[in-house]
Amino acid sequence: MIKIYGMPTCPYCDFVHEQIAGREDEFEYINIGENIRNMSAFTRLRDNNPEFDRCKKIGDVGIPAFVFEDGRVSIDPADAGLIEYGTPDACSIEDHKSGRKGC
Repeated sequence: MIKIYGMPTCPYCDFVHEQIAGREDEFEYINIGENIRNMSAFTRLRDNNPEFDRCKKIGDVGIPAFVFEDGRVSIDPADAGLIEYGTPDACSIEDHKSGRKGC
């Protein structure tokens, strides 16, 4: 089972969370904002794993984070067979005026 550390206020995490809905046999989603125990577990992982060095250097939190059964850690959803968060299509002025695309 792949553990995923994330939180609902993170759009990248939310996108991953939607992809794993109904796949509890493959993934365990751990909301680091839910309680101090979850936050502490993530903080220990982040502070002691070189996978997060770049995140820390640029000021990113490093979520969603994936921990595999073999102990390997990744911040790339593709490593877990998931799709990475993409940039949605931008709305044009015409889209906004007409209400298309939820603009």
